[in-house]
Parts: sequence; C-alpha cells; structure tokens
Amino acid sequence: MASTYLNVRHDRGEDRVAIEEPLEIRVDGDSVAVTMRTPGHDEELALGFLYTEGLIDSARAAGPTADLAANTIDVSGPLTREPARRRFYTASSCGVCGKGALEEIAVVSAELHPGPVVPRRELIGLPEKLEQPTFERTGGLHATGLFTSDGAALVTREDVGRHNAMDKVIGYALINGWLPLREKILCVSGRLSFELVQKAAVAGAPILVGVGAPSSLAVSLAADRGMTLCGFARGTTMNVYAHAERVATD
Repeated sequence: MASTYLNVRHDRGEDRVAIEEPLEIRVDGDSVAVTMRTPGHDEELALGFLYTEGLIDSARAAGPTADLAANTIDVSGPLTREPARRRFYTASSCGVCGKGALEEIAVVSAELHPGPVVPRRELIGLPEKLEQPTFERTGGLHATGLFTSDGAALVTREDVGRHNAMDKVIGYALINGWLPLREKILCVSGRLSFELVQKAAVAGAPILVGVGAPSSLAVSLAADRGMTLCGFARGTTMNVYAHAERVATD
C-alpha cells in the first residue's frame, strides 16, 4: 500500500502531512488526463475518472504502463468518445454557466432509479461511519463512502482532492459490478460541489449526503437529475435540498 502521508518539520516541531502527487491517466498508451492525488487505489481512481467523464462505460484492465513510468496508470481502450468532445467542468467556487452544465451532464447521466426511502436519522449518521485513518493523522484529506440503503458501509476512500475520493469509490464500484448504484448511498466528508453531484449522478446514485454546504449549481443539478441531496449532516440535524421524497420522517 502506498504511503499517504509523510513527516514534515515546522517551526514548532513536526507534523504528518498528506502526500499530494500527480497521476497521469493513459488509455492504450495515450495520455488523457493528469490529476493531483494522494497515492493509493490509483487503478480505481483512473477507472472512476474515465467513467464519470463518460469516456468508458464498463470495467477495464488498468495498471502500470509498459515502460513502468512513475505515477502513471494505463487503462485498456477504446474510449466511448473522444475526450476533446467533453467539456470538462472542473471544480470551482463560482461555478459555470448553469444551463450549459446541466445540458452537458444530461448527455452522460441516465435517469436515476427511484431508489430507497431512508430514515432521516440514518442519513444523518452516515458521516460518522466514514473511515478516515489518514485524515485523523493529518487533517488534510477528504473522504467519500458508499453505503447500502440500511446504512452498512461498503467502501471508503480518502484523497487530497474531494473529486478524487469520489472517483476512487466509483472505480471500486465499477470493478465490482455495482454500477449503476441504484439502491446505494454516497456520503462525502465536506461540501457538496457541482462536480461531486455530477459524478454521483453519472454513477446512478439516488442519494448523496454531505457534511458541508452545497453550492447553488450542485442543488440545481441534483434537482434536475432527480437526486436526493442532503447537506450539513452533523450531530442530529441535516438539510434536504432536493427530492426529499426519499427521506423518511423519523
């Protein structure tokens, strides 16, 4: 297992700091993208990224390149479409044109399954079930967890990038034949950005829960895609921003 943190000196002693390194994603030897990530589960990250960007639609072989290049994963092709045709809406605090963004996601996101109806208290408790060992050591990582409809944890992944943590979980689900997620729930440790809702929608998740606040475009996208979006899930409270019909009253 790759190291996820290192010890760094500072003026008052020493800290454990989360590692951030580039990962190049290739398909049949051709470079498709480079993302900054925390090492570990790189094959899942590559597959999850390509799936959520609509570039593959099934699990593929993924592993080191033929030349064993460092920080590089090669995925078997072919791609379902040319990367140049995809407008990459990267994470930002201000968002992008709402209408264009929603239309773009509709191209690669199928209609969501009706999904489960889950008690509010169960959704509120999901963040406490996220396993975050490296965050506990460094305070510097985000986490995404995948849960069953009755709240059982299936997998949690951490990464310095919140979108990478999501991609790692979706890549894991793709490898295990769980996509679309249909009856499952995604939970993230931070705020709910447009990009996270986008990836969850493409993966077919009917419910997305976050510890933090959603952005305006995240709420719009969840409402448009038919996703239940829950934010500020902390302690004993939670806000439901879209499609509350899947949240049962306690």
